[in-house]
Amino acid sequence: MPDTLSSRSEALPLLAFLIVLGATLGALFIGEVLGQMPCVLCWYQRIAMFPLVPILAIGLWRQDAGARLYALPLVLAGLAIALWHSGLYAGLIPESVSPCTKDGPSCSDRGQMAILGLPIPYLSLGAFTATALCLIFMKGKRS
Repeated sequence: MPDTLSSRSEALPLLAFLIVLGATLGALFIGEVLGQMPCVLCWYQRIAMFPLVPILAIGLWRQDAGARLYALPLVLAGLAIALWHSGLYAGLIPESVSPCTKDGPSCSDRGQMAILGLPIPYLSLGAFTATALCLIFMKGKRS
């Protein structure tokens, strides 16, 4: 009988890749197809998310769990920004410290788009959190 914990941890690189791919495609769809301009915090999160797709894809292709060492700093940076953004949206952080300008779009505005009933800042927080957990619990050795 195979070790189910081991087989689950072997699926984590693929799951992490699928999460970042879905988040990247979702961000591109919202911006390019639906026409919603990203706010400053969304741009910073995109800077952290988009490079994760090729990093994790190459790690999968080469079966190299060491790719997590390259991905984890980006994931943690994006997670910190997403946490801040979600705090702004929830009203836990005052709007006066928000880098989003009054002239540009703000995802902290309650009138902004929500997907599946969840606002964009919470979706980003979920994607970065899930990816971080996948990377943390991945096997650390090369396959």
